[in-house]
Amino acid sequence: MSLADPRVSPDGSLIAFTVTRVDLDANRYRSAVWLAATDGSTPPHQLTSGEHGDSQPVWSPDGRRLAFTSRRSTGSDAATLHVVPIGGPGETVTVCERPEGIEQPAWSPDGRHLAFASRERTGRYSDGDDERARPPRRIDRLWSREDGTGWTIDRPRSVFVVPADGSARPRVVAGGPYEHDGPAWSPDGSRLVTAVPRAKDWDLDLIADLHLVDLAAADAPPRAITSGRLSHWRPAWSPDGATIASLAQDGKLLHSHTQVVLTDATTGEQRVLTADLDRQCAPQPGARAPIWDGDHLLFAAEDRGDVHVYRVPADGSGPAHRVLGGTRVITGYDQAGGVLAFVAATATTLPELFVRDPDGTERRLTSVGAAFHDAVPVRAPEYFRVPSPGGDGDMDVWLVKPDAPADGGRLPVLLSIHGGPMSQYGNAFFDEFQLWTGAGYAVVYCNPHGSTGQTEAWARSIRPPEAAEVPGTGWGGIDADDVLAALDAALARDPQLDPDRVGVLGGSYGGYLTSWLIGHTDRFAAACSERAVNNVESLEWSSDAAGFFRHEFGVGHLDSPEVYRRMSPISYVRDISTPVLILHSEDDLRCHVEQADQLFVALRLLGKPVEYWRFPEEGHELSRSGSPRHRVQRAEIILDWFGRHLGGRRPRITWDHPSRTP
Repeated sequence: MSLADPRVSPDGSLIAFTVTRVDLDANRYRSAVWLAATDGSTPPHQLTSGEHGDSQPVWSPDGRRLAFTSRRSTGSDAATLHVVPIGGPGETVTVCERPEGIEQPAWSPDGRHLAFASRERTGRYSDGDDERARPPRRIDRLWSREDGTGWTIDRPRSVFVVPADGSARPRVVAGGPYEHDGPAWSPDGSRLVTAVPRAKDWDLDLIADLHLVDLAAADAPPRAITSGRLSHWRPAWSPDGATIASLAQDGKLLHSHTQVVLTDATTGEQRVLTADLDRQCAPQPGARAPIWDGDHLLFAAEDRGDVHVYRVPADGSGPAHRVLGGTRVITGYDQAGGVLAFVAATATTLPELFVRDPDGTERRLTSVGAAFHDAVPVRAPEYFRVPSPGGDGDMDVWLVKPDAPADGGRLPVLLSIHGGPMSQYGNAFFDEFQLWTGAGYAVVYCNPHGSTGQTEAWARSIRPPEAAEVPGTGWGGIDADDVLAALDAALARDPQLDPDRVGVLGGSYGGYLTSWLIGHTDRFAAACSERAVNNVESLEWSSDAAGFFRHEFGVGHLDSPEVYRRMSPISYVRDISTPVLILHSEDDLRCHVEQADQLFVALRLLGKPVEYWRFPEEGHELSRSGSPRHRVQRAEIILDWFGRHLGGRRPRITWDHPSRTP
């Protein structure tokens, strides 16, 4: 089970949160809303049934009701929004039902309405359920589809308002063809703010400005109060209604750290509050709107493998200071009624719910991971730092090992590379590392240049040298040197590791760097390239994010195709001699399956050792949120592959696989 999304009641007495579990027999995930008393006087208990995907709990302003989303519609998979009374009599009310998902519900200050975001289907969906009988889609912009969601050009995400008692249907207050972020209410309830790109040719720039929705002017379009290079999301009004806090980043120069920004609600004047911190202030998972705490704001930030919570004065009079620290990753937090609640995990413990008392002490309220930890041994990683070959600082590196072999032999090694590249490996529980060590492998992982968790300059360092702004080494430059340096350091510090039995693997950008490395060195005994970028040039037209990478690379593929080809692993496919396992999802829209096809076809034509597995009806997030059975099969394929090539323990496979066992 996993725990997430804590929400503190207005009086600080209760915390609502979501617990998700895997139902392997049904091949689905089930989630329920739970409640915990902040003083620990009663045990946490399950509030909703948990059979229909209950999530996103939100307290009413008076704390007497709780809204949550679900999929409780009879005979369909429609999304539903519900309100349940807390601490008093009453029945659960179904507020509305939508054919599309309901996201980010928010109560009006008077508790009479709920606002939310949901996709709004256009007229072509009125022609029945047979897609083959519907009119064709008209594509007139980029970002017309989204991984995990599908086509969005005929299903734009709009903002709705609905009576909280379900007495009327939801009405659209900010509609398509634009993609709106979730709404936030002004303190007087007269307006909503949403972040959305609505400028002319918005799909080319993708700058999400803050827009105000006047609820009394039914036909008036949302009014932009910001413009420029900063792209906003997750807004939150100040208690006096004068300013709006949001997360924002430079939308023209990527990577740019997401900052906490204040915007004057009248003039649109903006002030960045967190630039001096020089850390990524939108960790994934766990990014949420900044929380107003009097005249301060609470936010989370990544820091060298950790995720902490900080507090910064809203008037910019001082620096941000850490409120919640430690060697851990905080994946969710909330504050109300003088209570700060948070969900935290470490490298050896699953996420649990905590509260921080005014004196700074912390209390754990849940033990949802206890049964798992009682049944499954967990191995703690060793942390160390390694100087980067770039000479500009140290990398964060971890090594997690299994028990020593009974025969006293050496351990096979897996070098794991994270995706992004703008993300970080952290001090949180990662099931795959524990699975691999359980099969007898030592695992090395690190945060090379291009990762977040350090400075903005560190993350930007892999922009190509041709970039007009902030040039760097390009993908496959200092980042590749870093991961090899991390591996070499681990091998040098631990004689138990076998340098002749080393495998490399990664997904997305990690798959890219895996494909890149085996085209530039033969030191690996086997590789697994998963949902990888193998041709950067074709990615720029096949991805759901087509047109995005020119901002990340600083040059476009139309003007500088040679830059994209030079950085593409497929350009070096003739130099690959390492046995390669390719994994990809057939519905992956972020890194289209053609990326895997290119690598497989080239390797097969060249007679190189390659094995290719395609997962049907899965997207880019297969390893994290794909169907439970596919996730199990993926894990078995990886362990079987490296077991054959490195000598680790192979799984007992019962489905149609060449290594199937009776």
